[in-house]
Order: sequence, then C-alpha cells, then structure tokens
Amino acid sequence: MRRIINSTYITLDGVIQQPQDWPSNDIAPDENAGAIQTDLLLACDAMLMGRATYEGMAPAWMARSGDPFSDQINSMRKYVVSATLRDPEWPNTTVVDGAVVDEIRRLKSLPGKDIVQYGFGQLSYTMLEHGLLDELRLWVYPLFAGNATTSDLLFRPGHAAQWDLVDTRPLNTGTVILTYRPRAR
Repeated sequence: MRRIINSTYITLDGVIQQPQDWPSNDIAPDENAGAIQTDLLLACDAMLMGRATYEGMAPAWMARSGDPFSDQINSMRKYVVSATLRDPEWPNTTVVDGAVVDEIRRLKSLPGKDIVQYGFGQLSYTMLEHGLLDELRLWVYPLFAGNATTSDLLFRPGHAAQWDLVDTRPLNTGTVILTYRPRAR
C-alpha cells in the first residue's frame, strides 16, 4: 500500500503559513535542503493537496522546468481536495470533491510510489482523524515569526494522536527536519 508523506515548514512558535514571508536572519541556504526535498518528490508519483496549497503552488511550478524537482512536480499526478475548484490549469490535476476519505483510501490502495502532501491544513487534519497520514516531516525553522493569527498555527482542536520520532536531520542553517510515523496501536 502507498504511504502519504506530509512535508511541512514550521517555526518555533508554531507558524506554518506563508513561509516565504518569514525572516531569513541572513542565514545562507543549505544546499542539502533542495536535495532532500527532491529525493522525497522523486520517491513519490502523486501529490495530494487542498485548494489553498494548489492555488499557491500551481502558478509557481507551472512556470518552471528544466530541473528534476520542477519536471517531477509538473509531470506527476496531482489530486486537489476542493468543493470550489472546477477546472484546474496545472496538468495532470484531478479535483476530489465529495467522499474525500474514501477517495484517499482508494488512492493509497492503487499500485505505485508514495504520495506527497505539502503544507498542513484541513485536509491534513482529516487524514489524521482517519489514520491516513503515514509520515510527517516537520522542517523546524529556528525563528519566531511573531505575527501569526490562530489560523496560521499548526495547532487546531482535534483528535489526539501519538507519533514516534524516526529520524532527525539538522541542516547548517539551524533548521532541523524531524520525521515522525504514527505510533502502532
């Protein structure tokens, strides 16, 4: 069965929204970060996202090509959970509207590589509630965004879930990638 792997950027104060607006603290990027993200993407043959993530990613990635990450993300199957999106412009995109949990279970049961999900929103909480999220990679940035609203934070009231830490990867920027898997019941 295919796994769903979530990769999310988060600050020390729990902010997950608008990482492009976070302060950089003049830290030089770590060249390993791009390779880590590319390795994850190449290990997957589909991407699952909510409408807001789609609206942020589609225009940016459709305009890029010629590198392994851009070529993979543009050519792979993409599934957008949305009750409002009708005609997605990003090639190979299917809108999932209706029985979301059943459709995600179906996607996981299909043959193929893993499925990647970027960002953490209502879709992620739905998958948590139904035991559909198989791995969580939190990219913890060493900064406080300092100007978040409640909707910008990772925390939302919901079901309790326990996870086991399976990998820790520090980058030279001070960012640490923490990889978790659901605790076996």
